[in-house]
This record gives sequence, C-alpha cells and structure tokens, in this order.
Amino acid sequence: MTIKRVHAFTDDVLADHDAVALAALLRKKELSPVEVTEAAIARSERIHQSLNAMSLPLYHTAKLNAEKPLQGVLGGVPTLIKDNTHMRGVPTKQGSRAVLPRAENATGAFAKQFLSLGVNVVGKSALPEFGFNATTEFAEDAPTLNPWNPKFSSGASSGGAAVLVAAGAVPIAHANDGGGSIRIPAACCGLVGLKSTRGRLVDSAETRSLPLNIISEGVVTRTVRDTATFFYGAERYFHNQKLPKIGLVEGPAKRRLRIGMVVDSITGHATCPQTREAIEQTALVLQRLGHTVEEVPLPVTESFAGDFQFYWSMLSFFVGTFGKRLFGPGFDASQMDGLSSGLASSFKKQFIKTPFVLRRLKRTAHDYANFFQNVDLVLSPVLAHTTPELGYLNPSVPYDELMDRLMRYVSFTPLNNASGGPAISLPMGVTSNDLPIGVQFSAAHGDERTLLEVAFELEQANPWRRIQDIA
Repeated sequence: MTIKRVHAFTDDVLADHDAVALAALLRKKELSPVEVTEAAIARSERIHQSLNAMSLPLYHTAKLNAEKPLQGVLGGVPTLIKDNTHMRGVPTKQGSRAVLPRAENATGAFAKQFLSLGVNVVGKSALPEFGFNATTEFAEDAPTLNPWNPKFSSGASSGGAAVLVAAGAVPIAHANDGGGSIRIPAACCGLVGLKSTRGRLVDSAETRSLPLNIISEGVVTRTVRDTATFFYGAERYFHNQKLPKIGLVEGPAKRRLRIGMVVDSITGHATCPQTREAIEQTALVLQRLGHTVEEVPLPVTESFAGDFQFYWSMLSFFVGTFGKRLFGPGFDASQMDGLSSGLASSFKKQFIKTPFVLRRLKRTAHDYANFFQNVDLVLSPVLAHTTPELGYLNPSVPYDELMDRLMRYVSFTPLNNASGGPAISLPMGVTSNDLPIGVQFSAAHGDERTLLEVAFELEQANPWRRIQDIA
C-alpha cells in the first residue's frame, strides 16, 4: 500500500526555493519579505496541523519583523527556533510538562548569533522532553510525525525543526545536538544536518557550565549550500580563534580523500541490512569519484557507550534537582516523563562513578584527534537501524526496555558529542518502505570545510530525493 507523504510545497512564492535562493530573490526585490513570511506562516500552520511539529507559533511577531529592512546573508528568510532556546518575551517550554512556561527576559547567546543572519522566526519547533529522547514523542501529548510516512518517528531531539524543513514549511531551521539531535532527525527526514566542532558556534550559558560540553548548535536544511551559508554567516558574527575559519564553501574540492568506513557500532549490535547497504553504496559512489575508502575501527574504548549513558543520566538528574533554578519556580519534577525520571534514578544509583566517567569521556577528544592523523574522514551510519514506527521509543515504554532500544538505535552519533568532533548527516539511502536513510561523515576537529566539500560532491553525484516528487 502506498503511503501518502505530507508536505506543503505548492506554487506560492516559496516554491521549492532553498534559503540561499530565497535570500537572493529578496535582495533583488523580486519577492517581498511580507509575502514570503505570509507564505511560510500558511505552510507552517498546515504542516503543524497535520504533523504536530510546532511548539509555539510566533506569527504576529514574524509579520512585524517582515516590515523591517533586510540584513544578514539570509535576510528575510523564514525559519524556526527550537523550543529549548531563549528568545526575549517568548516562553521556552523544553518539550516538558514539568516546565511552567514564562516569558524569557533575554534572548540567548546562540539565538543572537542565529538572528544575525537576518532570518525571520515564525515559531518555535517541537522537541521531546529536554531533548533526551531520539524521537519527538511524549507520554501524554500527540507525537511529531514523519512527513515521509506519518506512522513513523521524525527523530529527535530537533524533530519539529526537521519535519517543518522536510515538508517545505521553511527552508532552514535551528537545531542543536547533544547526542545526535541534529543528525538523527536529519537522517529520519531526509535532510542535511551538520553538528559542528565544539566551540565553533556561540555556546549558551547553560552548556558552558557543564562538566563536559556535549551540545552543539546548528541547523537542518534541504541543501548543502544552505548549511554552508549558515556557517559562513554565523562565522561573520563570531569566530573562535582556536579553530580555523570555514569561510564560504560553494562546492566540491579537487583533493581526493582517505576515508575510513565503519559499519557496525561499538555496542556490539550489528547494523541492520538496509542501513548497511546505504553505507556500502555510498562507499561505492565515493570510490567512483576517486576517493579511497577502507574499513577502520572506531577510536573508542569498550566503556564508551556505558559512559555516555551515565553522562546522559547525570544531565537528567541535574534537570530534576536544579529545575527550579534552571527553568523557574514553577518547575515540577514530578511531571517529568518516564525516560527523564528513569535516567535521573539511574544516576543516583551509581553517582560514585562520576569522576572516573568524566575522565574517560574527556579523554575521547585526544583519542579522536589522533585517529584523524591517518584518515581525512570517517563514513558511518547515523543510526544502527532504520527509522522505527511511532511508539517504539515513546517515553511511556518501561525504562529498561526503552534504554535497551535506544542503545541499539543511537550507537554512532554520541562519539562526536563527547569528543567535540564535527559530523554531518546526508540523505544517501532509502528504506524498503520509502523512508530516508542518513549516512554520517566525521572529520577532525575544526574541519567542517572538508565535510561540506564532500557533501557538495555527493549531492551533485547522487541528488537527494524530494518529498514532493511522486513515490
């Protein structure tokens, strides 16, 4: 049976334009910011009603902003900000019933950087509670649905952002990544998602206070050039002097690369056949393009998966314990969902391990850096198996069973969060039931440029499928 895809592409002013194309049309005054904003609002509302992807519409503010002069490399382009990021005068809900929404007093540090590109925010996108889950589902509220097939997960934690971009509501949306939360929804929804090097973009005050900052900001897009332009614009606002500049990447490089390939994860669970095929087919494309591809082992110890799960649990414990300080006096820890409360409980049982785990996790940055002395990039899956149906990772699933499912599913992305290395998800494969499969490329610290160059090359050699095309 053919499943009807859900999208908002139509013959309005947004058409099939990506963010770069829209910005160019706006600069040339071939389109007006007002008509572009109104079209994005209409599309966003349609997708939200169908797929439940938005946490908070900001339509009135977006219309007012559309009347202002254009600024920035993406001036006037409609977008969304993920609902774990502060904007002055707007509540931040964190995807949780435990948080009592209240208007924020100030715009967050990264949000200022994002807004410096000139984008116009039409709403805040949905995420699972505190971004802890790999699906945008809730214990009591309606889930965010995958536009390629609404019976399936949209990924997480930037699931709402990915859905709205994939379905054509906006061409680019804010996302962030603490264990795969840019790359996972990009993989599930057929998008480009680049998690940058630690410190590449402006950090929030909350992440700067972590014992190990595993969170990176970024965007999800339908084209490589939109992602490249985002980083170019963000770099004009802030450049970390400890990292090489990316600059504006506009296409492939001539240099041929040494690419390591990893197919199975460190958790001991085999990658599913369809995902394995996507990796192997991508390797063949790379070889035809002149790159060298060889299988390599990941530079991690056997303890890594358990250590990352421990750190994940520690973060949930901090949220539950210090929630009133973090989110306001209305925070109610008793309203945290089964995954969040289970993680916090798990940490309390083994908190004595904290200094040892932190020491090992911090060591991964050194091991990761050494690994890239022998290869330029590493090709791997984003996820160990294809996108699950809704309910499989729902936070109401008993905690031990849910954790086992998550560990089998999310087994490739966390290394880049712990080590601080950059990685990009590209939509290179397709499942037997027409869902996208993402592949991941990882690079040395500070080498986002090479990731973007190979992404451009693969986009040209193997153009991404479009959701609006007939299946």
